[in-house]
Amino acid sequence: MYNLARLTDRGLGVKKDHNVALKLLEQAAAQPPQHPIYEQYPNAGVAEAEHALGVRYFEGISVRKELSVAVYWYQRATDHGSAMAANNLGSMYLDGLAVDKNLEKAEQLLELAARRGNPLTMQTLAELFLSKNNFQMAQIWYNRACEADNVVAQQNRDQFAKEIEKRQQLMSRCSSNELEVVNGIEYFFSLYKPTNVPSVASDHSYIKDYKVLKEHANRGSITAKQLCDALEHFVQALNILLSFESLTKEQEDKFVYDLSRCYRIEPIVAQIPCEMFKRVSEVINRALCRCTKELNSIPSQLDEDVRLCYATLNMNSFELIDQFLASCKQKYPKSIYFFLLSGAINGFLRRPDVGLYNINNGLEIEPDNCELLYHKAVLLRHLTMNMNMDMDDAIKAYQTFLRVAPKDHRKVPEVYYEMAICYIQGYTPEVAVHWVKKLYTEGQEAEKSQLPCFLPYQSGNIAYLKPMLDMEFIQNIKAVPENNRKQRLTDPHRVEVIQKHREWEGKTLQEKYNRGHMVISTTLKPRIKQQTSKSLIGLKPITLREMDPTKDQVYNEYVLSVTIIEEAYSWIPSIHLVIEDENFDCERMLVYNFAEEQGEYLISKLYTIGSKMHIINPYLRIGAGDMKPTVRVDDFSSIVMQSESERILNMCRYCCQANASKACSKCQQARYCSKECQIMDWKLNKHKLICKNK
Repeated sequence: MYNLARLTDRGLGVKKDHNVALKLLEQAAAQPPQHPIYEQYPNAGVAEAEHALGVRYFEGISVRKELSVAVYWYQRATDHGSAMAANNLGSMYLDGLAVDKNLEKAEQLLELAARRGNPLTMQTLAELFLSKNNFQMAQIWYNRACEADNVVAQQNRDQFAKEIEKRQQLMSRCSSNELEVVNGIEYFFSLYKPTNVPSVASDHSYIKDYKVLKEHANRGSITAKQLCDALEHFVQALNILLSFESLTKEQEDKFVYDLSRCYRIEPIVAQIPCEMFKRVSEVINRALCRCTKELNSIPSQLDEDVRLCYATLNMNSFELIDQFLASCKQKYPKSIYFFLLSGAINGFLRRPDVGLYNINNGLEIEPDNCELLYHKAVLLRHLTMNMNMDMDDAIKAYQTFLRVAPKDHRKVPEVYYEMAICYIQGYTPEVAVHWVKKLYTEGQEAEKSQLPCFLPYQSGNIAYLKPMLDMEFIQNIKAVPENNRKQRLTDPHRVEVIQKHREWEGKTLQEKYNRGHMVISTTLKPRIKQQTSKSLIGLKPITLREMDPTKDQVYNEYVLSVTIIEEAYSWIPSIHLVIEDENFDCERMLVYNFAEEQGEYLISKLYTIGSKMHIINPYLRIGAGDMKPTVRVDDFSSIVMQSESERILNMCRYCCQANASKACSKCQQARYCSKECQIMDWKLNKHKLICKNK
């Protein structure tokens, strides 16, 4: 079904039809993610269809561009094994597109995509590690990108090596205090990266706030009055659609009138339900076609209104609407709204000079329009930043907005924060620090004047500004540690490994308690033969992250030291474990070729949770079916157990810390150090799958 959708999208062998392709993708994505017969294998085409739907909504291909819907499909595809979806979702978290900016989650997703074999992500991950001064992993992932035939990485290999060398030399010359400053600067710059992206529709329902807004409006709030007026027009427009299955020409005209009035007054309240969006688009498209044909391009209020509705509805299709607005501005040169939309669109297209030209044209018509003044300041900031000019003009533009805007205008706090950013980007630290403190404080104070529907106040700049004002934080800042156990606990690969292991062991327990249930398992002979060494002496240590997750390889003359964090309930045809190394990275482990009569002893006495072992010449095996890496042991003597004194006693099943005092009340097997760990193990790692007495 997925392949048929691709052919239909391209018109190969069938009629080209993007809408039919969309339906086929939705049907493919609705299938079970696992193969209906061989459940251990993915259902081919499902994750690919989910990823394709994510791309469609991200780019606006035959659907309304909707980044939040793209996130939904990317997440589903990622959960079902898609490398490309993990890469795209990681990039969205990196830039804060439709999600809260989260560098930690972005890195986890990018690493997951790279582990799944995406050559482009390997290069991105290498560059990310380089920015964090983790030179070893930067070089490892860059080499893997080159070996995976990433042409760009191959072309720039020498340049990347020189950049690593340059940074290493810089680090070697820095004192410990200077390194703290460097780490602090890089930390702040990793938090803040200016992006020109459209705002994402909020989940907040302003219709529910109407009564409260009316009370504020009656007390004199101009902002609340505007929101109420916009809501009244929006509700009237929706009621027309809800009241009639098909609309007359007069009803369509009334719908266009009310929706356009809402867009003119305050567009943020016009949250069209997903199930109604298609019908809204059809009404607008019909009215636009009618105006074009019947009025023969003669200016009219209906034509102006429907053009505004069409442009606003399709705002995320930047290039299309930019071209459409050109004719709108020519036909209605006195309408500020077309200039406002054009200014915003060109900002998103990273053309601040063109955007500023349009905004200034609008201001000639209406000099005190708050929306135009705000966009002028934003575009000036981006323009001066791109041209390395001072920020004086941008700051003055922000100040003009503050003089005109009501105190409870939703952009007032943001303007103070953006002015603080201007000082950071355009002035020396000595000059900037006073103004940053002052403007941040004024922004916090301005939040107190905001209407309840805008609280708690959302601003991407706060996360950047707040820690900079904490001098104790700045003085004590250190590089973000790579080996952060708490961070690794939510790593998508770790969660996937543990969940899959528990699914397998859960079926084993089901077989134990249900005689009619049988788990059938097969295995293939290894591609490479593992040979052990007589001694640990002379072997070089290796960690899981240093082993290439895309290659079937025995790491001769190396030793991998790990802790067992998930145990086995069966030993046929192999013992299934989950192991964790010193970096808190984890992987599946399969042990073969032991005496069958030893199986019960091995899983109940030796290979137990918290036990530590060395694996000589570890073999990272890529599965023949699922293509996923597993540490495979075929030579039983290659495992050297550490002494019992090294074992982690009463290990928490979630965070893996020792001396966990609480036991699961149902199975009495799993131990936890806190209620939080138990909840997370149930929710994230699916403890329910194995919550049975052995």
